[in-house]
Amino acid sequence: MAQADLLRFLLLAAIWGSSYMFMRVAAPGFGPLPMVALRLAGAALFFLPWLLRAPVRPLLRRNAPALFLLGAMNSALPFSLLAFSMLRLQAGFCAILGATVPMFAVAIDALWWRHPLSRARLLGLMLGFSGVTVLAWDHFDFSTGGTGWAVLATLGASACYGSGAHFGKHYFAGQPAMLPASGSMLASTIMVAPVGIWLWPAQAPPPIDWLAVGVLATVCTGCAYLLYYRLIAGISATALTGVTFVIPVFGVLWGALFLQEAITPRVVAGMAVTLLGTAFTTGLLGAPRVR
Repeated sequence: MAQADLLRFLLLAAIWGSSYMFMRVAAPGFGPLPMVALRLAGAALFFLPWLLRAPVRPLLRRNAPALFLLGAMNSALPFSLLAFSMLRLQAGFCAILGATVPMFAVAIDALWWRHPLSRARLLGLMLGFSGVTVLAWDHFDFSTGGTGWAVLATLGASACYGSGAHFGKHYFAGQPAMLPASGSMLASTIMVAPVGIWLWPAQAPPPIDWLAVGVLATVCTGCAYLLYYRLIAGISATALTGVTFVIPVFGVLWGALFLQEAITPRVVAGMAVTLLGTAFTTGLLGAPRVR
């Protein structure tokens, strides 16, 4: 990985690691889908100057079905699932579960693109999901008020991101990074906005919630997705999802610093095993990564 790509990689991890904190702040006040609708709409406005350019409109029309599919896999569905999770789970905990994205990406790579799994990657999948089990064992409570569905929703978001990475890499190869970044945001906004408006909270959220959503929209979505698609043009989809190896560290750090979330021995153990599995899955340990 080139040095410039490595710096973008780390910056993306820091930004996305903070997104869990901002979602944890804003989700209770707005509700999951209104918060997601605002986040997506704000990101679409961030890209509006590019979207309004005359040469872009034919590109958007020609790629509309793909942009809606990419928007669903990379934004609308995972954002909504994570927002639901934030009503019950800590930000750092969800960030650690997000380390499963490369595992889903590798599994999809094997099933979708028929790439064989090496022993190192198979070991990584086993280790990673063992780490998730250690971390989330006492959260698999599906009774009323339990956190089991929130855990599954977070893992579902990871599966969406893993699918979106492969689809974006292969369908938009050779296209300007701004096309999938901005077009998918616009498509996601169209999908989620009607439901977000319908479920708008009766009581106005406090200013801190608005600030959190503003940062989510402009920094954690607009800027981050531009970084994401610029990176995906230069490195493999599976390698790029390895950014989730660093996101949990930032997610736990921001949650502890700003939300006073506890870092327990179970959290440390679960994170260590999950990240070890991620390292094998992405090729950081074991066999070299394949482009």
